[in-house]
Amino acid sequence: MSAGSMTEIWVYLSAQPLVWLTLTLAAYLLAITLHRKAGGHPAANPVLISVGILVALLLATDTPYQRYFDGAQFVHFLLGPATVALAVPLHGQLKRLVAMGGPILVALVVGSLVAGLSAYTIGALLGASAPTLASLAPKSVTTPIAMGIAERLGGLASLTAVFVILTGIFGAIFADGLLRRLGVKDEASIGFALGLAS
Repeated sequence: MSAGSMTEIWVYLSAQPLVWLTLTLAAYLLAITLHRKAGGHPAANPVLISVGILVALLLATDTPYQRYFDGAQFVHFLLGPATVALAVPLHGQLKRLVAMGGPILVALVVGSLVAGLSAYTIGALLGASAPTLASLAPKSVTTPIAMGIAERLGGLASLTAVFVILTGIFGAIFADGLLRRLGVKDEASIGFALGLAS
């Protein structure tokens, strides 16, 4: 088969929606396998690895991001229900959450403001563009919500996703050990702090 034929086949396939959905799922399965082989180390984050694979594939095939997104948007759609599903394990902790409602609420408001404003301020001081600043501000929120916030602020949802993932990986690698060295021993407090900051 000639190179020209292969190019024609790829041009046809890349325009089909299921191709990009299938490639996204395959990249994620490969990333999960690599994550397990790395012993679950936070630096081997499956989302980051699969994003890297897909970016390399898009660059290698000169495929515009919009074509990829049109094909794989079902995954984007599923991020919303996946986030809502996080409420199920939270419901199991409802009594504890209600008992600690005041301190949790204060920490949540203050921590969210500090996380967003500090990222925005540092980005502005370093001369980041307005879309980049809007993409940075929600970096400490869970990915699908952060992407939605970034879009409403005029940012780039894909850039925000990268910031969220990198922030989460950094927090998972360094913050847990730091909090334990500072004497924080309660697992729930560590989890809340990590979730809030990274």
